[in-house]
Amino acid sequence: MTRKSAGETLAQVTAERRNPRGDVWFGGTGDAHLQAAEALLTEPYPSPRLNELHAWAVDPAGDHRTTGVYLGALGYTYSRDWLARKGLTSKPTTWAALLDPKLEGEVQVANPSSSGTAYTLLATWVQLFGEEQAFTFLKALDKNVSQYTLSGAAGARAAARGEAGIGIVFLHDAMTEKLAGYPLELVVPEEGTGYEIGCVSIIHGARHPESAKAFVDWALSKEAQELGEKARSHQWPSNATAAAPKAVLDLSAVKLIELDLHRFGKKTERARLLARWENEVRGGR
Repeated sequence: MTRKSAGETLAQVTAERRNPRGDVWFGGTGDAHLQAAEALLTEPYPSPRLNELHAWAVDPAGDHRTTGVYLGALGYTYSRDWLARKGLTSKPTTWAALLDPKLEGEVQVANPSSSGTAYTLLATWVQLFGEEQAFTFLKALDKNVSQYTLSGAAGARAAARGEAGIGIVFLHDAMTEKLAGYPLELVVPEEGTGYEIGCVSIIHGARHPESAKAFVDWALSKEAQELGEKARSHQWPSNATAAAPKAVLDLSAVKLIELDLHRFGKKTERARLLARWENEVRGGR
């Protein structure tokens, strides 16, 4: 097993398409899985467990080349200790609050070229605000960003350990740090937020296709998904019969936008948005 961010895994599966080294791609944001499905890098497999799943997980790509295993909301996190040290009197509650000049060098977020978390953030703002306003927002935010990390979860660890003031992350990653004893606050921005559907896919040309199918069937089962609690994974399970972890975010209290996964999962749209981010946001450094 190798652990990589969604963008890195997509790059590896693409590079190894004529001689794949892996059988199953497990986890990571759905947009990357959809792009792999579009490029026929994954195999169709309608698992017999599909009737156990929530509707959002059954067939994200439309051709059974990937299946949802969990859902997690995007937001940001900060330490109460950090807030006190900065002398900030009001708690941030919105995306717009991240542009406060007092936060210069205090925000950590991943690079959307490597991280599914950060690409979901980019897609969320494009859909929430419109593309032009989203890039105006991203360029303004860049002034407050201390580091664009490789991994999306890194911001939660950095905020927990005082290495950054605010980490923009999937909130289940922040919850893991909070439950480890760090004084973190989790923020679901008032304007609304996007989400990931973490997926599982069988790689085209897998050397062990029957084992791959068995793994997918297991990953979609109630028994497997209830291991999330033990594994300190606090996402919503896709199996409707599985009990969610006790610390899972209450989705009824979250203003989720209708994220267009098919649009943002297309190779051309992803490449266009990432190129614009590289040129206009990161290129401005």
